[in-house]
Amino acid sequence: MLSALFGGALIGLAATLFWFANGRVAGISGILRGALLARGRRGELLLFLAGLVTAGCLAAAVGAAPAAASGPPVGVLVVAGGLVGVGTRLARGCTSGHGVCGLSRFSVRSLVAVVAFMATGAATVFVVSRILPGWGVR
Repeated sequence: MLSALFGGALIGLAATLFWFANGRVAGISGILRGALLARGRRGELLLFLAGLVTAGCLAAAVGAAPAAASGPPVGVLVVAGGLVGVGTRLARGCTSGHGVCGLSRFSVRSLVAVVAFMATGAATVFVVSRILPGWGVR
């Protein structure tokens, strides 16, 4: 429980620092898109993304991150990743942008997006655990 509290505090701190430093929301899909398409600010966006990957690798190295479990076939993951990308474009942001940053700014659009994300997540868990039980978490 303490690790979740500490992790949440770090996410909030990182989002706040990013806001103060750049004047924009720390939505990962927007940062990734900017890093791939931007010309002038690409360096700072790539550094932010590198920090996310580095933090995940460090957490895995010290045992703070869960071990990878077997899951669905790679093709299913590729399709799922594509659907997530389409969803972030439709919602004009991702869970980090809407859930962490948008809700803290009392954005109604973010509230609607987060409710949609959560409902879709619940439906996905239901389908995977009840209809496709071979793909569920073991």
